[in-house]
Amino acid sequence: MTRSWAVELAAIDGLEVVIAEDEGEATELLRGAEAAYGTLNSRMLAVAGRLRWLQAPMAAPPPGYFFDELTVHPVTVTNFRGIYNDHVATHAVALVLSLARNIPVYVRQQANGDWDRHLADSSVMHLQNATALVVGVGAIGAEISRMLAAFGVTVHGVDPQLAAPPDGVVAMHTPGELDSLLPGADIVLLTLPHTPESEGLINARRISLMQPHTMLVNVGRGPTVSLEAVNDALDRGALGSAALDVFEVEPLPPQHPLWRQPRALLTPHVAVVGPYIDDRRLGVLKRNAEAFVRGAPLENIVNKTLWY
Repeated sequence: MTRSWAVELAAIDGLEVVIAEDEGEATELLRGAEAAYGTLNSRMLAVAGRLRWLQAPMAAPPPGYFFDELTVHPVTVTNFRGIYNDHVATHAVALVLSLARNIPVYVRQQANGDWDRHLADSSVMHLQNATALVVGVGAIGAEISRMLAAFGVTVHGVDPQLAAPPDGVVAMHTPGELDSLLPGADIVLLTLPHTPESEGLINARRISLMQPHTMLVNVGRGPTVSLEAVNDALDRGALGSAALDVFEVEPLPPQHPLWRQPRALLTPHVAVVGPYIDDRRLGVLKRNAEAFVRGAPLENIVNKTLWY
């Protein structure tokens, strides 16, 4: 939290705001705190006897943020989901469009001044004939679905909680149906958070269920997709292409073979980048702080067991 945010929050009647400079100071302050912003560990949580609200510092905190003691603690945790919807959706669709038209091939040719019009009709994914499977139809997945549908893509959604299809989605399905849906998808696009259930979801077995021309896109969380399985499938021609903005290991090591994979398009976890993010983040924080003081419901409450 920046100091300017602290000034903004301190203007809320009934709210006292203090900034901890290190873990030791934070631990002492937590003894009397009713609310906190940031990341706690088990030692800090153990002394936070009055803590009722914890604002996570991001939309989907990394593994380890939700540990056993925090999960069973009565504190309500909120996050910043929803503030990146337009940026991530636009980035995801840009990746789809780039691979559908084989743009990465021409970017590489441009660097060498090559005029090679080798693109065959069969090399293009005609989006009006394509079926996309969006796995994780939260706010971001719903926006991606709407945008893909505008290009004529037939979109199916997979989500454990959403039953009614949002705009652009022809039908919703449960996670248990994923394996039966993969063979019919031309595009498999993931917007999943990292949870115990989603870790390693796209592995060698599931990639083997996809068609050889399938495009795999991940703008959710890196640990949901096995990079070894993706690279191996691309090498063997068992997967058409892959666009990844998030990775099992970040930064992706320079020596990783995916960097040199001709059918892969990689971006360094930048789908969330765009204007107004700081303002949106502060807006969520201020609204929740005002609601907390009034005793009103908070927004973006997290299911601590599911991590989102």
